[in-house]
Amino acid sequence: MEKYELIVIGSGPAGEKAAVKAGYFGHKVALIEREPVYGGAGVNTGTLPSKTLKETALYLSGKYDKGLYGVDRDIEGDATVENFMYRKNFIVQTESEEVRHNLQRHKVDVYHGVASLVDPHTIHVQGPREVNLQADSIIIATGSYPFHPENIPFDNKRVHDSTSILNITRFPKSIAVLGAGVIGCEYATIFSTMGTKVFLINRSDRILPFIDREVVSHLIEYMDSDQIDLLFNKSVKKLDIPESEKEMIGVELESGEVLHVDMFLFAAGRNGNTKDLNLEKVGINVTKREALEVNEKYQTSVPHIYAVGDVIGFPALASTGMDQGRVAVAHIFQIKDIEEIAPILPFGIYTVPEISTAGISEEEAKEKGLSYCTGIARHKDMPRGKIMGAKRGMLKLVFTRDDLIIRGVHIFGHLATELIHHGLSLIDGKKTLLDVIGKVYNYPTLHDLYKYAAYDGLGNLSGHKLK
Repeated sequence: MEKYELIVIGSGPAGEKAAVKAGYFGHKVALIEREPVYGGAGVNTGTLPSKTLKETALYLSGKYDKGLYGVDRDIEGDATVENFMYRKNFIVQTESEEVRHNLQRHKVDVYHGVASLVDPHTIHVQGPREVNLQADSIIIATGSYPFHPENIPFDNKRVHDSTSILNITRFPKSIAVLGAGVIGCEYATIFSTMGTKVFLINRSDRILPFIDREVVSHLIEYMDSDQIDLLFNKSVKKLDIPESEKEMIGVELESGEVLHVDMFLFAAGRNGNTKDLNLEKVGINVTKREALEVNEKYQTSVPHIYAVGDVIGFPALASTGMDQGRVAVAHIFQIKDIEEIAPILPFGIYTVPEISTAGISEEEAKEKGLSYCTGIARHKDMPRGKIMGAKRGMLKLVFTRDDLIIRGVHIFGHLATELIHHGLSLIDGKKTLLDVIGKVYNYPTLHDLYKYAAYDGLGNLSGHKLK
């Protein structure tokens, strides 16, 4: 029986980074991946594919630059679903290969098959090679899968989850999306950008509740202008699927209303991929959503068995999963480089337009009882924004009044997920509005948003506003 210092289960962002870090420091490592491809949901069915589709939709539709340069580029009507999927398929293939090469470079032994625990230190791999492996330490990085409620008859043709929607063979004329979380909002705006009529169904009266409300209000306003019908406080009772694809699906809501749509996407939750691990054999319990509970070092209730990434639930981001894997390896081998994951995280939502945020929202500042103020700058007022044709977009700073320290940065619009990292540095460094206005930014760039939001904040404090 082959024995390893560390066995990692899953080759997604969290598992890959954990395995290669341990390999980099010279430890004997194995990785078990159940699929024939590498990279998990981050590469194959989630993060990268959906973000690539967003960029493809913007290009094919010409949404941001149509008519901007005095020439209309109208290829939306000629775009096929093959055009839509081309770049996504290319990115998935090349990044999966990059994960494979990265594991190979770091001398990580890879076993393909389904992993299950035999005892606390032994893993059985059911695959092309059926083997038992032993490990001093284990990291579970098996990710998550789309939750399937009983009342939704998934067929992966017209009724989809967030995995099967990536394999459509035609554009839907209309689509109902259930769930206005990150995934639901992203796909709603992607399909709307491609000209599909979208109904976005949400069980509550708020979407993206962890995001600053003023920023969310701008997204809702955009969705409304893009003819996305937002149905708040609604839930789906049942679907009526006709035999002919030429007939519309009937989506019956609990309220009695019926929507008639070409396709349906369920985007209201994911479960941890833990079913096949045989965790009860070693005394590890799972939550209601099949996720694993861990401590600050990502240890489960069995100290030498760790869990990282989506399998432990929120925030379920590829970026955080990578560093969770690195922190776990640092703890296992006492490497002493990354002791904990960063306390302030950037959140990126790849809607059209994007949202990105770091630090506290205005609502959180109120809840904490802080004496705070805000400053705002808008993309359309910046020279770079005008060059890009940005009609929408804003950057909002939340800062405390007495010391002018920036506590939160919230961005809606072009390149929000790129711009947020400067804001993250400002928050981490406890920088003030005066620090920002004292910086020189390249001109013209969208980073001017920070400077003018800081000036706006100072104007709000003094009551002296020019705009």
